[in-house]
Amino acid sequence: MNVETLLKQYIPSLNSETPELDSQLLLAHVIGRPRTWLLAHLDEPLTPPQIDLANQAFTRLRTGEPLPYILGRWEFFGLDFDITSDVLIPRPETELLVEKAVHWLKASPHRRAVADVGTGSGVIAVSLAMQIPDLQVFATDVSHSALRVAKHNAEKFHVHQQIEFMECDLLPESKSNVLRPNFRFSSFDLICANLPYIPTETMHSLSVFGHEPTLALDGGKDGLDPYRKLLNLAPKWLAPNGILLLEIEATQGMKALSLAYDNFSEASISLHQDLAGHDRLLEIQFH
Repeated sequence: MNVETLLKQYIPSLNSETPELDSQLLLAHVIGRPRTWLLAHLDEPLTPPQIDLANQAFTRLRTGEPLPYILGRWEFFGLDFDITSDVLIPRPETELLVEKAVHWLKASPHRRAVADVGTGSGVIAVSLAMQIPDLQVFATDVSHSALRVAKHNAEKFHVHQQIEFMECDLLPESKSNVLRPNFRFSSFDLICANLPYIPTETMHSLSVFGHEPTLALDGGKDGLDPYRKLLNLAPKWLAPNGILLLEIEATQGMKALSLAYDNFSEASISLHQDLAGHDRLLEIQFH
């Protein structure tokens, strides 16, 4: 059996918006070749061990396991991040948060302390550190397993010296809770977060439920519980004239805006849309 025959065998059975691309990425991963090589060698014969591995991988994909978890990696902001099922799959919508953060940081060269709350696989913290070489990032997550992935990615891209990781729920309740004598942060110029924002009832009807970590999806009854808690904690940690950048669920724009105004009536608050035109990013700028 050659490459083309195997691909034709599996493409019709994939429940995907991009079955041809997914099948090519998966087979390229199995045989250890780039996808470009695969497309240029469709008549290449496959060995029996390669066919066995491909059958196993395609079975996982057909039974609902997300492709990025099978590959063990996924691209975000031009970087190839390693991921496991302990973390959310990076989404292109989150790149909007990174773009806004980089723009603000480059326009404010004296502001170099950032908190990435709920870091997950570390894509936000690592991408920011890669873009701003003198940046110092404090990255938190309540999941020990997620932090292990994030630390791995920081080391993979050689920015681990710029990032300090801590296992905690959102941010420490107070600065006295941080017991490390060498803790480098007294405040943050920028706090960014992509927190769980799916309402509990909605979450159970989504295709990601049962495949991606519930801890990273469930935002409580209306999807905003983690944000309420963060907005209460943030003022203790935010530097004067600091900024909050929070990714939100597409239907929660007005609710999130109202929540922000209730907490910070004197701040400049705005919503930004993603490339699909959906409300995606809440910006709170303090003066």
